[in-house]
Amino acid sequence: MGKKLLFIYNPHAGTAKIRNNLLDIIDIFAGAGYEITVYPTQKQGDAIQWTREKSGFYDLLVCSGGDGTLDEVVAGMLQRDTRIPIGYVPAGSTNDFAETLKIPSDMLEAANVAVNGKLFSCDMGKFNYMSFVYVAAFGIFTDVSYETKQDLKNTFGHLAYLIEAATRLPQIKSYHMKVSWDDQEIEDDFLYGMISNSLSVGGIKYLTGPDVVLDDGLFEVTLIRMPKEVQDYTEIAGSILTNTQSKFVVNFKASRIRFESTEEVPWTLDGEFGGRPRVVELENMHRALQMVVPNNADLPCMKVAIPEKEPELESGL
Repeated sequence: MGKKLLFIYNPHAGTAKIRNNLLDIIDIFAGAGYEITVYPTQKQGDAIQWTREKSGFYDLLVCSGGDGTLDEVVAGMLQRDTRIPIGYVPAGSTNDFAETLKIPSDMLEAANVAVNGKLFSCDMGKFNYMSFVYVAAFGIFTDVSYETKQDLKNTFGHLAYLIEAATRLPQIKSYHMKVSWDDQEIEDDFLYGMISNSLSVGGIKYLTGPDVVLDDGLFEVTLIRMPKEVQDYTEIAGSILTNTQSKFVVNFKASRIRFESTEEVPWTLDGEFGGRPRVVELENMHRALQMVVPNNADLPCMKVAIPEKEPELESGL
């Protein structure tokens, strides 16, 4: 029997450009020797259901869409006992995780990578009873991505997020939270919090710091304390963009983190609404899924030491 591929795509992602590339993408899959099943998502949650219920009959799952589509596929795969590799053809407005994995932005090149690339075991995130691919965040502007209308994104791209964000400036607030990890704990009023495993967030590279490792079992965590004066925002921005220290910015790595608040806090998971929980427990799922990446991709990952070969016993006894 030949190899089987399940292709799940969002026909509305980004500028809906997949419509002009769909036949060429399928032709690339067929040329790699796959028998293909194609499923265009019809509504939110479709990719979760199809991945969870159908992917066990296939050798490879490839999805195409924005980070939200990839998030649904990952969620569905993590709900399975047996998991297959995931290829990704980015078609959204930002595609942070594709950028991190060095997956080409050109759809046909990405399709070729999906069926001819190498496997990379990547960390994923658990957020209470849900999952996320690369970032969970709360606070200032984190709801912009999921509350910006799709037609606005299609027309203006990244500018759409700035247009939406500009309307939020008078609404800046903080959340009083207790944050616990390992044997440490802090309690303060936080303007923003980000728990991530990516080189790019919101289209901004290295926002998460210079030493990200994608398969080390650790999240990069950034917390921003509520500033007291207007000029403090300049210090915060400089600290984040230049990775310098500031009394307002807290950075650390952890595999498990707990957030507690007396009020509901809206969270975003990979750019989608993640609910308003008062208590959040995050866990790094170490090397939970295999993603297909370019063969020449030099990813920030743990270097596996090759054991030295034991010396052979001399014969002649």
